[in-house]
Amino acid sequence: MNIEYKITNTEKADLSDIFNFFEESIAYQEKNGYPAWKHYDKDVIRKDMENKLQYKIIIDGMMAMVFSVRYSDRLIWRDLDNEDSVYLHRIVVNPIFKGRKLFKVVLKWAIDHAKIRGLTFIRMDTWADNPSIIGYYETFGFTSI
Repeated sequence: MNIEYKITNTEKADLSDIFNFFEESIAYQEKNGYPAWKHYDKDVIRKDMENKLQYKIIIDGMMAMVFSVRYSDRLIWRDLDNEDSVYLHRIVVNPIFKGRKLFKVVLKWAIDHAKIRGLTFIRMDTWADNPSIIGYYETFGFTSI
């Protein structure tokens, strides 16, 4: 099934929706007994937006998902951080679009983005104690390190 979508940077007008996506995601994680973000840093989200590091996926005129990128993440990846990767962070889906496996759109974008920038790897971190989310990302070819 082909999805018509557009990926572009987020804008200040998106902040309210983005914050709602984070709050709904936290509530979903807690309700289902998953490890949950205790909070999210609105200033980090604003900074990602200002620095053009946060993107949104638009489907049928609606923001379906947001994600941020980094090109260095030494705190998490330590010696593996050799400035050869795009790191995906803070991936949050609009609850209306939950279950559509939209991560495949993020991954396709990340692969293309990495090629354009001459990067070798696409990396992300997730809850080590959440086999469900780990399994989900493994269906897209990710492996645990």
